[in-house]
Amino acid sequence: MNRPTFGYAVAALAAAASFAVPLMLDRSQLTIFILLGTAVIVTTGLSLLMGYAGQVSLGQGSFYAVGAYTAGLMAVHGLPTLLGLAAAPVLAAALAALVGVPLLRLRGHYLAFATLAVQLILLSLVGQFEFTGGDIGLRGIPQLGVGDATLIDPLAYAYVTLAAAALVLLVTRNLIKSRPGRGLRALASTEVAAESAGVPVGRYKLAVFSLSAAYAGLAGGIYAFYLGYISPGSFPVLLSVQFVVMAVVGGLGTVWGPVVGATLITLLVQALNSLGTMPGMPAYAPDVLSYAVYALLLILVLLFMPRGLLPSIGSRLEDRRAISPTRS
Repeated sequence: MNRPTFGYAVAALAAAASFAVPLMLDRSQLTIFILLGTAVIVTTGLSLLMGYAGQVSLGQGSFYAVGAYTAGLMAVHGLPTLLGLAAAPVLAAALAALVGVPLLRLRGHYLAFATLAVQLILLSLVGQFEFTGGDIGLRGIPQLGVGDATLIDPLAYAYVTLAAAALVLLVTRNLIKSRPGRGLRALASTEVAAESAGVPVGRYKLAVFSLSAAYAGLAGGIYAFYLGYISPGSFPVLLSVQFVVMAVVGGLGTVWGPVVGATLITLLVQALNSLGTMPGMPAYAPDVLSYAVYALLLILVLLFMPRGLLPSIGSRLEDRRAISPTRS
């Protein structure tokens, strides 16, 4: 089986498994599945931003929050929920384009800290405004639906999230294989060489930054409709760190790396939360455990698999295939 055929077979198998999994989960497990799906959506955009455009963002949670508040506020004020869900990625992308013009002049850790500052400022503002619910949060967000038909069952939200994640992965795959995608790959190597080859570096960086924000906004809209309640505390800085860890662990600049990273980290977070909330554990235990494990994972991956799990495993399999004919 050649490589393209093998890739299509793996993708078809993954799609079939993803469709079947929600049917076997109970209500609490479906919630984890939905959170996993939204994490895949956000991490895919972050992987695209960091892996191809070479831009580090520690504030992806801010665009996640913008999408959630956009969808929630529009629905609370009587607008159709589908319109709110459609507006969530648009407004998140618009905000990213606005702040990206000055921020993307920065590089490396300066850009990372600047994006982190955007999230801190945004959460501070949201907590002050009365129309957003302030620190108490936005309550009574209606269920997602069309007309009188609303989604109440978590299983329905699981499939909505699954469809959104599939759409994001498809768009990302097509983008990578397109002419702008080749320009992004050149941009990831070196900006100077890419610009000398005719790649509009500034425009591409801003476009990818906005696209990754749109992905996060879409995930935030789904999150808001599913839970029916959001607050500034729903989007802590740790959430943005978690997205970065997912992207790095799974493999930057790949289509399926975010799926692997998000799955691994989401399941790990659930295990850490269960451990941190055991009797006798202090209230801050889940956060401390999360930060410690994230740091340990990043160190191990950067030391032994600097390209991430999926690319490293793929390279080792290809090396074995290349060696096996020689041995025979």
